[in-house]
Amino acid sequence: MAKLTAGKEVLSYCTQCKLKLAHVIMAMRDSVTIGKVQCKTCKTTQAYKPKAPTLRAKASASRGRRADSELSPTLLWEKQVAKRSDPAKEYSTVKNFSVGDLIQHGVFGLGLVQKHVTNEKIEVLFKSEVKTLVHNK
Repeated sequence: MAKLTAGKEVLSYCTQCKLKLAHVIMAMRDSVTIGKVQCKTCKTTQAYKPKAPTLRAKASASRGRRADSELSPTLLWEKQVAKRSDPAKEYSTVKNFSVGDLIQHGVFGLGLVQKHVTNEKIEVLFKSEVKTLVHNK
């Protein structure tokens, strides 16, 4: 195994891009622990995060039920899509989507827009995972 040092590449979760991407090590905490990294995609410098954050929220207040954000992406997707009767919009990078829109993606299938990451990125819940997609280009 190659020794980790500043200037080497590692995979880290980018808090700006919301994806696990290639990063360059900027600083080490000690001889074996990575401290700061810079995303090769968006160029932000941040603490090294080897894993993506999990979908968790505060526990629901009543009767011990799980909060929606604590459900697996599949269960959350099934629960939210079952409530919908409106037709899905065809996904395209040039279209503008709003939170709550139901979209049909050519590869990932039926998805539900969860939030705007930036003016040009949306977070979409698909049956098996959450994806960040480009829109409004």
